[in-house]
Amino acid sequence: MLSDAEVDKHGKVTRKDSNVMCLDKDGEDREISISAAIYFLRGKAYEALENRAQACHWYKAAVQADPLCYEALECLIDNQMLTCEEERSLLSSLQFTPEDGWLSAFYSCLMKKYDNENVLEEKITELEKENCDNSSPDPCYTRTLKNNTDLLACKAEYYHQCGEYQKCFELTSVLLERNPFHLKCTLVHLAAAMELGHSNELYFMACNLVKDYPQKALSWFAVGCYYYCIKKYDQSRRYFCKATNLDGTFPPAWIGFGNAYAVQEEGDQAMAAFRTAARLFPGCHLPTLYVGMEYMRTHNFKLAEQFLMQAKTICTSDPLVYNELGVVAYHTKEYQKAVRWFEETLAHVPSPLCEMWEPTLVNMAHALRKLKMYSEAISYYEKALALSTRSLSTYAGLAYTYHLQDNLSAAITCYHKALWLKADDQFCTEMLTLALVDEARSGTDHKVNTPMSKVHA
Repeated sequence: MLSDAEVDKHGKVTRKDSNVMCLDKDGEDREISISAAIYFLRGKAYEALENRAQACHWYKAAVQADPLCYEALECLIDNQMLTCEEERSLLSSLQFTPEDGWLSAFYSCLMKKYDNENVLEEKITELEKENCDNSSPDPCYTRTLKNNTDLLACKAEYYHQCGEYQKCFELTSVLLERNPFHLKCTLVHLAAAMELGHSNELYFMACNLVKDYPQKALSWFAVGCYYYCIKKYDQSRRYFCKATNLDGTFPPAWIGFGNAYAVQEEGDQAMAAFRTAARLFPGCHLPTLYVGMEYMRTHNFKLAEQFLMQAKTICTSDPLVYNELGVVAYHTKEYQKAVRWFEETLAHVPSPLCEMWEPTLVNMAHALRKLKMYSEAISYYEKALALSTRSLSTYAGLAYTYHLQDNLSAAITCYHKALWLKADDQFCTEMLTLALVDEARSGTDHKVNTPMSKVHA
């Protein structure tokens, strides 16, 4: 019905259909581009035939033919069809009219949210200011994007990406009160609630979604999130699987399915889910990243590095990828390389640092300690403690570094703090004994500040 035409991988239509050209000519005075609509329908048809590569090409062609063809762009973004670089390239190729300049900024906010130093937040602020300062006489128009749900949902997604889960949860809660049917916001709300461990909220959301949308993958994904949150992984797998059966192109369900296996160290099934996701969603680096993490868990560091580098190619600005590459280098005793990867991680993390990135600071400190750069290592351990004060590994690493510096008093204090968190930690117990013996030999009196009753508790 749509007739034949050819398109290249960049979305350029190489052989146009004469009927479409006639329709375009007839519709010149209308707002809708007929060719863009037909390209979009071709994309939908190819996607239904599971030819995702051709579908991607036609969606690109639709957006390039008419930048206002939002549905095509939404399919490209939601179905993770493009890498970060491809998204940027597509956006730069779009030709907006002067009055549609704000749309370029809006589209850039919809795309992958891994920019440095709050770039996305700045874009959103500028977008809001542009509309607020607009001299249009109609006040409704000037407020259109100030409280736009889609724009605020982008902001919530950015908060989630940065690890600001509480801010994300608060924003999505407000948005869902205003518009309970905004499903993209609902997905971000579920993710934030799961990170914060809000099982009651997940239960409430899952019940409502299953009641209102029993045929949507999102509803059963919410049920899977609830069971994952309360650590009933068998049930969570069942519902994640149901979500993938309802909609095989729903990325979060595949990733949740794989993680529900990975958390119980069922590597083969986890790998199968992640590989399927990597095949279905070539623009999403997370499945490839998780495959690399699974190989790292089984100490296959060479393969782990290969998959992590592949994830880095898909998305060059996700800090988590660099952190995992640093961990691989640390395990293979390439400490200088590990330090470089951890520095790259921190360079890509939006400031100020939140608790989510405390492990990266600890990893950096461990690598510096291995390089005998003790003062720098201590500095990073202290930065990590500023983010999280109840980390056993941080106190143990800091104590050991002081011990290596022969600063026995500080080492003993930190060993006691570590043992207060976990009284039966073998490493800290043995090293504390050695530190006390060394101090006794040096003839230095030491008064333990931490009550022993707490250590034994």
